[in-house]
Amino acid sequence: MIGAFALFLGALSMNAFFSGTETGFFRLSRLRLVMEGIAGDRMSRILLWFANQPSIFVATALVGNNLANDLTSLSVVMATEAIWPQGGVLASVLPPLLVTPFMFICGDLLPKNVFFNAPNRLMRRSTPIVVVAAVLFAPITFLLWLLSLVLQLFTRERPQELRLSLARRELTAMLVEGHEAGLLRPVQRTLAQTMLAIGGQPVKNYAVPTSRMVRVTTTMSRSDMLRLAQRYNRALLPVEDPQQKRQLVGFVRAIDLFLESNETELHPEPFVELTENETFLSALGKLNVAEDALGHVVGLGGRSLGFVSGRDLRQALLRAQ
Repeated sequence: MIGAFALFLGALSMNAFFSGTETGFFRLSRLRLVMEGIAGDRMSRILLWFANQPSIFVATALVGNNLANDLTSLSVVMATEAIWPQGGVLASVLPPLLVTPFMFICGDLLPKNVFFNAPNRLMRRSTPIVVVAAVLFAPITFLLWLLSLVLQLFTRERPQELRLSLARRELTAMLVEGHEAGLLRPVQRTLAQTMLAIGGQPVKNYAVPTSRMVRVTTTMSRSDMLRLAQRYNRALLPVEDPQQKRQLVGFVRAIDLFLESNETELHPEPFVELTENETFLSALGKLNVAEDALGHVVGLGGRSLGFVSGRDLRQALLRAQ
């Protein structure tokens, strides 16, 4: 009976530890781990390594929880046999009814709430035990890792996508905390969240298709070009050369057409070439570096898909709020 009670307490502690650390792990602040790791904190560096390899920690916690549940069942069976050697209906029904609520509160609910409220401090203190458990459970976690690779073949979900999703969720939580602490204004928080939502989308979704984009030719006068720019409210106009089978040769700015005289020779500026899978943020950065040049979105084989400017992307960002 004493052995069964000791085994039960050990299994309960083990269950509480892995249940709590599993919650605390996903509540960790990656930014805080990086800063403390740079400062030389060894535990933060270890936790940061686990954060970059989440499958290893999840597999370790899964093995630990299952082992704790098996030990709990074994201790209950040993205690039941010691109290009711003859067995019976009471021996089969009463122990699970008594143990299950206690296990749920002390082994799952309470430790999860404790780690949820103080994840960084408690996870740093639990790191040595987590490392020991990861080493002891390594053969089993390796098999689980192989199983996850097999499942990825069917689900076609890459680990990088899951990590990006977790990182985006973590950054969103940081924005909410910053707003609640008074560090961010509502408009700043909304702008940042909108940037996260559309920043990874392809720029071709925001480009004006080539067939709908007004273009000028090298043979047109500056006054005609300005009239087209005013009519279609375009500050940047693509230029094509009729003598080269209407090949695109660059773009002109409406402000330059207005300031320069008609006698000045026209010198189209080069496009900022953007691929069709270029992300929204990448395209916006390139256009800003090029002083708001006109971006030319091209597909496979150099096929022209459309045009986009930094102004178009900024307006899309504001409209999405």
